[in-house]
Amino acid sequence: MSGVTGPVFLWLQDVLGVTLLRARRTLLQAAILLCVLVLLVWVAIFLYGSFYYSYMPTVSFSTPVHYYYSSDCDAPDSVLCSFPVANISLLKNGKDQVMIYGQSYQISLVLEMPESQVNQEIGMFMVKMSCYTNGGQTVATVARSAMLHYRSDYKANSYQPTIGAVIEIQSRRVQVYSAQLRIHAFFTGIRYVLYNFPVISAVIGVASNFSFLSVIVPLWYLQFIWGGFGLPEQVRVKVMIGDTTRFSGEEKRLDEDVLATE
Repeated sequence: MSGVTGPVFLWLQDVLGVTLLRARRTLLQAAILLCVLVLLVWVAIFLYGSFYYSYMPTVSFSTPVHYYYSSDCDAPDSVLCSFPVANISLLKNGKDQVMIYGQSYQISLVLEMPESQVNQEIGMFMVKMSCYTNGGQTVATVARSAMLHYRSDYKANSYQPTIGAVIEIQSRRVQVYSAQLRIHAFFTGIRYVLYNFPVISAVIGVASNFSFLSVIVPLWYLQFIWGGFGLPEQVRVKVMIGDTTRFSGEEKRLDEDVLATE
């Protein structure tokens, strides 16, 4: 009886060792899988955020317009020596362009004018806007008649980006309290969806990135870490009980941790 109890005890010990080894490996794989999933989610969010930041332009831009004019002439009362002119920078923080290539913008010049006798007598007057590049070259000039405000649509050129504009009121009798230039992006296509449906766009974008990464990362891992897609080899734990050879039926991957007892 004692001759049989010893091998059975060894067999149970081997089976317990294999079970513990499998449990430890399963727990380790689950922890690694959880870490990989969290990493993929963060990478997906980062990719979507990077795309949104680089693809979406400035939605709106507003800046005060300060006019200057000549006053060194002998002009009669209520008449200026030159047209009021303002030079506006279209750069954010002095370096980032407000308008990007391919995007349509609605440009508005808001004039706060008193209801004075002079302005009532002027009636319609011309407002001229000239956009220029970094080298000072004029790339677009638009002139429209106006009374209280001026509007136009403008699309920037990628080869000659607009960095500023000169706005001229072509009247020497106009009276203005203040002026402000407003630029608002007119979105179409993907930019329209991203701006008007930010939550849905974010969910779809992050989910798409996560799905793509969830396919690419396991394939890369199988190809370069495991060396292929082959099934793991199978071995059996062999136990000698007396003079008879039996197999426990326990199967596991062939590696350094395989327990074999003869």
